[in-house]
Amino acid sequence: MDDKETPRVGAAVRKRRRALALTLAAVAERSGLSVPFLSQIENERARPSMRSLERVADALRTTAVELLDAADSARTVDVVRATDDDAGPTGARALVRGAQQMHAEEFTGEHDAGRELVLRNDAMLYVADGAAQVEAEGRVYRLERGDTLYLSGGVRHRWRAGGPGTRVLVVSVAEHIET
Repeated sequence: MDDKETPRVGAAVRKRRRALALTLAAVAERSGLSVPFLSQIENERARPSMRSLERVADALRTTAVELLDAADSARTVDVVRATDDDAGPTGARALVRGAQQMHAEEFTGEHDAGRELVLRNDAMLYVADGAAQVEAEGRVYRLERGDTLYLSGGVRHRWRAGGPGTRVLVVSVAEHIET
């Protein structure tokens, strides 16, 4: 296999690393590769050469072949239908299932986050219909239909939305992802 044809193995590498309870720094030390490069592999922003993949596999006490096999099964396509009404007690409907790199929820009707939130990773709030109010780092932002608010990881915030026709989408980098 040509190095340029190496499949994306990020999810398989991350899953194996977590199963061994290793940090990126530990894998970097074991493999001789840099933490930023390993992070890029795990987040599918870089494809390792076969030699690099073998070094990662050795560090994870597995083989490149096993990582490649796991990569094939880690790829998913999943459709969440509007009719899949899985809204939880908070009125939020998950738009992405499982432990993916992205977390997305749709909130309909009235919603008040109440307590102050601090997300580890970046997030975006989009008002599809109605209006929402967000308090972030001491400032209040009123968002109308079509408005988007971006929050970098670590920003203290709370938000509320009201009205029967209100729809707010919240998309964030999943908590288990190291950015």
